[in-house]
This record gives sequence, C-alpha cells and structure tokens, in this order.
Amino acid sequence: MHSLIVVPPQCAGVNEQIRLGAGERLPFGRVGGGLVIAHEGVPRVAGEIVPDRTFWLLSNLSEDQTYVVENPEGAGEHVKVAPGRLEAPVPFEFSRVVLPASGDLLAFDVWAPRHAFRSVSRRELSGAATTPAFSLDRTKRYFAVLAALCEPRLRGEPHAPLPAVEELVERLREVWPGVTRSAVYWNIDYLAVKLRLREDTAETGGRRLNGKKETLVSLALRFDLVQEDDLVLLAAPALREAR
Repeated sequence: MHSLIVVPPQCAGVNEQIRLGAGERLPFGRVGGGLVIAHEGVPRVAGEIVPDRTFWLLSNLSEDQTYVVENPEGAGEHVKVAPGRLEAPVPFEFSRVVLPASGDLLAFDVWAPRHAFRSVSRRELSGAATTPAFSLDRTKRYFAVLAALCEPRLRGEPHAPLPAVEELVERLREVWPGVTRSAVYWNIDYLAVKLRLREDTAETGGRRLNGKKETLVSLALRFDLVQEDDLVLLAAPALREAR
C-alpha cells in the first residue's frame, strides 16, 4: 500500500505521479535517480523524501538554499527546512515543496495519507468543563466580518492583501443588506476586544486599523477560528445582530 504520492512539476497525469511506501526513499534534484527537476538553479542532489505513516520527512541537501513546505489548505501555514537539515517532519496532508532556483520558485506537491484522529469527547471525566479558548458565535454578524477578512487567504492566496472596509461592505451586503462602513468598523473593534487583542497606542487611524485587521486574521487562521467551510456564511440567509 502506498503511503505517499509525489506530484512532479507540470505533471501531465496519474502515470507521472510517484508513489512511495513507508520507509522508501525518494531523492530529488537536477540529475536522475528519483524526482528530476530540470533547472540549472536546482542542485544535482537537492534533497530526499521519506514517508512515515501519516507524515513524511524532508531532507534539504543543498548547500545554501532554504526550502519551504507550504500547506495549500492552511492560509499561509508553512515549514522552513534549512540547508543541510536532515529528515525534518512535515505534518500536512497536502503539501507544496517550494525550491528557490536562480530567481525562480519551483514547486512540486506531496500528498500524505489522511490524518488519524481520536475522539476528543471527555464525557466520562468528572469535574468542571474547560473554559473555551475562544468564544465565537458563527451566526452573528461579527463572525461574518471575520470570515470576510480571512476570505482572500483562505481561497489559496496566503499573502493576499486584506480587504479594505469598502470591500468588506460590498462582500457582506448579500447576507447583511443594511451593512455600513461604521458597522464594519464597530465589528472589527468588537472582535479585537472579544479576542483580547493588545491595543497599539503608537499608531492611529488607518495604520492602526490595518494592524488590527492583520492581527485578527493572523490569530483566526493560526488557531482555525475561521476555516474554508465557514465561507458559506457569506452567502447564507441574513445574519442575526452582533450582540
């Protein structure tokens, strides 16, 4: 049974994919003997991939280039593998390995097995329940504002600029017909308080708002407070009041 699928650059079909079982090794680089990436900026022996159950290991055998492994579903989540690093664990189900090469960024994909999970139920434990880390109601307007803020990066553009308030107003109008700029500003401030963001008193006006939006999105995506499935809320029936 294959535990890992490697998809070469410009893969034309299933027959060009490389399938590996646990413990097998796949070297990659400019020369043959594994995954060949024919670019003059790629080292002859660039690295190695080894599957291991529900994760995999990446060795960076280059002399001076850091490799980046991106999670295409993680809105910017990534792992950096320094030159000479051996068997760095990669935890993503879907990964994009990015190699810098003479001004170009070359990439190939790695598909790992579906992750295994145990039940998180604690029904048999006595005592008080744990207080939630973040208390968010997905039926409220403030959550729709947060989802709209996160949308560009959840759509697969991890470095996309965040929408301006005017763009948020237009995006939210379908689910919130009476939305206004001041209402969006209010909800951003409300989220900052609700998620206990630290106020930066050194900046004012637009710079402070942009910093607040960036911090909100970073927190939401880092802890999965908003996920791609939540974007359906931006096309749902009208939302309830924020409070």
